Amino acid sequence: MTTPLEPPRDTAMEALTLWLSSRLGIVVLAVVGAGAMSGGDTVAPFLERWKHWDTQLLITIAEHGYGGDPAAAEPDKGLPAFFPGMPLTLRAVHTFVGDWTLAGLLISFVAGAVAMVALARLAEFEGPPGAGWRAVLALLLWPMSVFLFTGYSEALFLAFAIPAWLAARQGRWSLAAGLAAGASCMRITGLFLALALIVEFFTRRQAVRQAAWLVLPFVPLVLYSAYHYSLSGDWLAWKHAQEAGWGRHLVWPWESLITTWNSAMGEGRFAWAFRLEIAGAVVGIGLVLVLLYLRRWSEFVYVGLQVGALICSAYYLSIPRSALLWWPLFLLIARTGTPGARWRQWVILVYALVVGPLMVLNTLTFMDGAWVG
Repeated sequence: MTTPLEPPRDTAMEALTLWLSSRLGIVVLAVVGAGAMSGGDTVAPFLERWKHWDTQLLITIAEHGYGGDPAAAEPDKGLPAFFPGMPLTLRAVHTFVGDWTLAGLLISFVAGAVAMVALARLAEFEGPPGAGWRAVLALLLWPMSVFLFTGYSEALFLAFAIPAWLAARQGRWSLAAGLAAGASCMRITGLFLALALIVEFFTRRQAVRQAAWLVLPFVPLVLYSAYHYSLSGDWLAWKHAQEAGWGRHLVWPWESLITTWNSAMGEGRFAWAFRLEIAGAVVGIGLVLVLLYLRRWSEFVYVGLQVGALICSAYYLSIPRSALLWWPLFLLIARTGTPGARWRQWVILVYALVVGPLMVLNTLTFMDGAWVG
């Protein structure tokens, strides 16, 4: 709430300003950084620097389907791990944009703008005033925010998931369920969102007649499983693709930690990536404990299920990148960093100084084609 002497905040404009500024900053970093790191070698064209890892896999699905490139020596068994929302969107945008990589960048650009506005409005809705732009800034500075720029599915997922969560907070359950169904088309994380919405619904003691909407976010998950069952007879093709493509299977958490620790103690870029994985796991476990302490049950379910699945994998993989989807983390940073006690005024600055350089480093590393998560 604003005071009579304070003009109302334009939350959307603040969020968009931060988003556009950060995108421009990454473009500058891409142009200047690539030249500085080239060592005199020929610098790859701008678009080629964003066509790495999952970006290429998503393009393959969009162009050829889940059977993969017919010209390849053998089909990529990991492709079913990617849900169809992003490939279908890529295919649609590619109709108007001739380059697949550019299509992915444009999708992330537009979807990210939607997600940032929704995050700012969610933070302002939950308060205190001024939390909106701080939440957006915290997300944009996260070490793995490069994946909100390139043609990955994170930005598109957030463009559905955060507005869905805001609608749920406002008691607009039909809208929340519809948007969550869109998020479920993008990533398996939609399953955790759907379960969290159920918890949110019943902890808020909503009218039972609206409970039927909570089934909707599960529909895309069932349809995607049924699609692969019709092709291969496997209802869990997405899960088995994770195992085949990346060796991810459930183990005891201490086994996963030992495997990751041993990899992190090596040398080279992969060792550095595994160190970030361990740091991401620490942040995730800490966030789960804080949400539990604060009795934010629905957010606890949403983040807790993700963290549990990630730290019980054969080894830590993509935990810091998955944290981009943990908007409760950025809401907490925003709330902690709002004016009040003197130390609070320094929270967002200290956060920026610690994680900002990591964000720059990982952006440059990704553009160089190395693995960063």
